[in-house]
Amino acid sequence: MGSDRPDGGRKLALDPTDTTASTQLIRLVRDAARAAGVAPERIAAVRGTDDATLAGELTRIPLTSLIQLWEAIATARPGPGAGLAVAAAAPLGTLTTWDYLITNGPTLADALRAAQPYHRLVTAAAEGFDLHHDGELTIGYRTSAGDPAVVSVVNEYVLAYYLRRAREATGRALVPVRVTFGQPAPREHRTLIDAFGTAALEFDAPADSITFAAADAAAPLPRADPMLAGLLRSHADLVLASARPLPSPLEAFRIALAAAIEAGDPTLAGVARRLAMSPRSVQRHLAEHDTTWRHEYDSVRYEQAKALLATGDLTTATIADRLGFTDDRALRKAFRRWSGASMSELRAGSG
Repeated sequence: MGSDRPDGGRKLALDPTDTTASTQLIRLVRDAARAAGVAPERIAAVRGTDDATLAGELTRIPLTSLIQLWEAIATARPGPGAGLAVAAAAPLGTLTTWDYLITNGPTLADALRAAQPYHRLVTAAAEGFDLHHDGELTIGYRTSAGDPAVVSVVNEYVLAYYLRRAREATGRALVPVRVTFGQPAPREHRTLIDAFGTAALEFDAPADSITFAAADAAAPLPRADPMLAGLLRSHADLVLASARPLPSPLEAFRIALAAAIEAGDPTLAGVARRLAMSPRSVQRHLAEHDTTWRHEYDSVRYEQAKALLATGDLTTATIADRLGFTDDRALRKAFRRWSGASMSELRAGSG
């Protein structure tokens, strides 16, 4: 059985999004963790799960954060059903562009083939999305999670997700030909039989997969729209090209500090408010990165001073005022300490 790749086997170029997941998927799994009864403090400790971070489509969250959320769900709700609950909470549109890509095409098989190169829209490249169409249509998934209990929850969700999307795309209550799971058979799996609509479940299988009959794979989709499909692929290209990984904690601190300096509030308390943290927590995180407030404040002001000086449009007095110095003399003294050169020497060298 061959793997269908519309890009001729060409892999999209590696970039930082290859090790990250979308904000939409993180939000879905975070909310599922809350619904499963995971302690709020455990969720809050997972990097990139706050509402502000998850507000945009272009920010990418580390795959490690996604795995941590799945681990929390697996712990809070062991056994069959945890992954099914996540899929049940994800109606069409939850994963935005990816959802519509996989449900828009002449047939279900065509839609999935066209969407396959864009799998990084929703999750990391390390999370394997396999597609085989040789009469029957089989969708396989390989998560990079290591704990077998977590793997079973993730794959249970993924297979239930694709069944739900197949039903939404076709407008019919499709029943898969078979569903295979890599994990051993649980003591009771009536929940899985009910969810997938079939007793044709295989455990201890070589792969986790869901297979649809050839007739279902080839049936025309009632809402197929070629123009919309093209627009979705163009949008997907733009998202992947513009996506940016979530800054590291130290990078996030420096961004907040730079913004605080520009806003005229370069205080520890002001930066802590921007980060939604307490001043003590900020200082603790800085210590964990072997740095201090004073060192970071100095470094950011130096970078901003160089940038402002390079414009050639501002006086040293103006720059000093913007950076919170008492006067330009204090700025000149600090600049020599930072760089070993005077501001006039640097300005002359960049002129």
